[in-house]
Order: sequence, then C-alpha cells, then structure tokens
Amino acid sequence: MEDFIALLEDVRDDIDFENATDLIDGELLSSFDIIQIIAMMDDEYDVAVPAAEIIPANFNSAKAMYALIERLGK
Repeated sequence: MEDFIALLEDVRDDIDFENATDLIDGELLSSFDIIQIIAMMDDEYDVAVPAAEIIPANFNSAKAMYALIERLGK
C-alpha cells in the first residue's frame, strides 16, 4: 500500500492520500487526475479498469483504489 500511495503522490503531491476519504466527493481529484490514476494502475499493476468501475466509491480513497486493484487483478 505504501508503494501505491507513493504513486498517487506522483499524480498529486498536495493531497494526503493516506487519510483522505473524500477524494471524489470532496472534489479533491479532477477527471484528469482520475485518468492519470487509471493509466498508472494499468502501467504499474497491469489492471485495466472497466468503465463500469469508474465510480466515486472506487476512487474516494487510496484504500478503495487499492481494493479495486486487488479485485481486478485476480
């Protein structure tokens, strides 16, 4: 998880990804940020995120995003 947070910080270094739980609902991430994160998930974890999975619940926190990677990576 620490490696994943470091990758997220490469996208946006001004967000506390370890503690934030409202990345989408609080409008901390833009749509461009989400696209970058999805591309990073594909590059680093070989996980393709289908359009149906691009919902706020899957991107509101680093923990939710990591759970998505684990679920889709199987």
